[in-house]
Amino acid sequence: MKIGLFYGSTTCYTEIAAEKIQAHFPQGDVELFNLKDVPLAHCEQFDLLIFGISTWDYGEIQEDWESHWDDISHLDLNNKVVALYGMGDQIGYTEWFQDALGMLHEQVIAQGGYVIGYWPNQGYEFSASKALTQDKTNFVGLALDEDNQYALSDERINLWCQQLQQEISDLLTQ
Repeated sequence: MKIGLFYGSTTCYTEIAAEKIQAHFPQGDVELFNLKDVPLAHCEQFDLLIFGISTWDYGEIQEDWESHWDDISHLDLNNKVVALYGMGDQIGYTEWFQDALGMLHEQVIAQGGYVIGYWPNQGYEFSASKALTQDKTNFVGLALDEDNQYALSDERINLWCQQLQQEISDLLTQ
């Protein structure tokens, strides 16, 4: 099954995470797309999607995603399985940690996407986030902090990719 991984990356951290995620899947299974180079509508060609986004400043959306934000409402994500990951700074922007991830999650759900890959919020220090599930125990996707927890990113990516592969396998056997 082909997976389309779409990301926006100003500082290359979201792109580096995309490449690391891609490496955890069999070669050729995950195609990477930088949103500055491809229309978001291209994602409709895939049944399984991974979206990577970063939160900027005080809960702002990364510029490549921002330029495509209105396009999300035109996507048909019905019957699409979507996983999300986000980059944020839990210390410098503690009140807005991973907010863009939460905003993207809302958009994906509104367009009919089925989200997998929820991630526990233990091991982070922040005061507020739009990316928390309703019960506040998980993020709506993998939360990475290259500014303050860089040393934890590779292990988190590894565990999350294992989780995704299991969730995908479970969906295929239903």
